[in-house]
Amino acid sequence: TTGGALILPLTMTLDPLSAIVLLTSIYCAGTYGGAITAILINTPGTPAAAATCLDGYPLAQKGEAGRALGMATVSSTIGGIFSVVVLVFFAPLLAQLAYEFGQPEYFALAIFGLTMLASIGDGNPIKNLIAGAFGILISTIGKDFMTSIDRFTFGINELSEGIGFIPVVVGLFAISEMLTQSTLLDQVFKRVALKAVKLPSIDDYKKTWKTILRSSGIGSFIGVLPAEGGTVASLIGYAEAKRWSKKPEEFGKGSIEGIAGAEAANNAATGGAMVPTLALGIPGSATTAV
Repeated sequence: TTGGALILPLTMTLDPLSAIVLLTSIYCAGTYGGAITAILINTPGTPAAAATCLDGYPLAQKGEAGRALGMATVSSTIGGIFSVVVLVFFAPLLAQLAYEFGQPEYFALAIFGLTMLASIGDGNPIKNLIAGAFGILISTIGKDFMTSIDRFTFGINELSEGIGFIPVVVGLFAISEMLTQSTLLDQVFKRVALKAVKLPSIDDYKKTWKTILRSSGIGSFIGVLPAEGGTVASLIGYAEAKRWSKKPEEFGKGSIEGIAGAEAANNAATGGAMVPTLALGIPGSATTAV
């Protein structure tokens, strides 16, 4: 979203087609780029990369950052191509489906996404749900959209717009990870030098191709729904990858399937989000609103 907003003034001198190509390229590149920091330093570069941290960073800690990044790249590419095919051939039909989605359907989808929290993480569903409830509590800070009444701002004007994603990520992930890594620099350099150049093997792709296709379908469908996007898609894609996996106990500890599921889903959502944007003029995500 930030990248699209920054580059938007440069599109004023371009024809519409070139401008759309430029903005969508930044959209897709930014979605994939979030996985790089998620894997290497346990800090998602975008909200959609949050699920990638769960297995990407543990793999990097094992000295297999190259393998994790390679799988993220391939999964993102396939998910993106899949969503483009969906956009080209099924845009009118999917746009009509998205238009029929009302408040009950969105509420059900939101509840379904929240229930996914119970199945991800370290296997403790109560802990995961408490963390999710805490996140919802933080999201209530700011001005109510319906009544324009400030909630939990305590008279601080800066909180009237709520707490942004970047401050939360920097506070919860980046600073703590920076302090942790500062005490382990010698070990990090040793692991990177020995094993980080290892790429995914053929067996890795054989193990994950079903997960990639499944998550691509999930991401494309979620992306079509207005106001949803890669964040919801990646969480559901990750949860479904774990549910269908033959080794669900490896998730959260460095599962290559977890990375494939999350990255294929969040990148497939990019093409899906363009369906209501182009067909109905309704943004499918914050970035497509730009």
